[in-house]
Amino acid sequence: MPKLFHLRCSPRAASQSSAGAAAFLARFGETRPGWDIDVMDIWREALPEFEGDALEAKYARQGGRPSSSAEREAFAVLERMVLRFARAERVLISTPMWNFGIPYKLKHWFDLIIQPGLTFRFDPDQGYIPLLKDRPTMVIVASGSDFVTGMNRGRIDMATPYLREALRFIGISDVRFVPIGPTAGAGEPARFAREAAHRHLIAMAAGF
Repeated sequence: MPKLFHLRCSPRAASQSSAGAAAFLARFGETRPGWDIDVMDIWREALPEFEGDALEAKYARQGGRPSSSAEREAFAVLERMVLRFARAERVLISTPMWNFGIPYKLKHWFDLIIQPGLTFRFDPDQGYIPLLKDRPTMVIVASGSDFVTGMNRGRIDMATPYLREALRFIGISDVRFVPIGPTAGAGEPARFAREAAHRHLIAMAAGF
């Protein structure tokens, strides 16, 4: 059964990023009823700390030295996380923007899966080489500011370029971003932005 992997990154059930993802997935499910939707809520599923044996396993891999059994066991948790992500034919990431960037839990997830030998390798002649197969990826970014029309009052979107580069580094280049904003402030502009983003997401879901 083909799979869409949904990385849900808001701790709020009623968040704008989650609402946008729900609109997208409803239409996606209509056009692809046989697909499995694998939802990983990074606020509900335990993410291991990247220290101790897991960190030493990384340096063992980089240095070409044997790993201890404890290190191999700790690194196997990261391998399973990467495998869950890599098996998906499509990817959906829905996230709020926090302080111009991404939530720390989402950064934590990237720090766990971006590992040598799992999602990238280094070649002295070619440099860094991604190891994952490219696949269509949708990223929904909801923000209090208006990054759609440019009326962002001088604020800078650091979430989008980070996500684009982190995904590209591991092999995911077919990425489409859909911003939702402003989500804060006067009700009418927020409602208009939300409805426009949902229409766009529903239209894109049909061909995703």
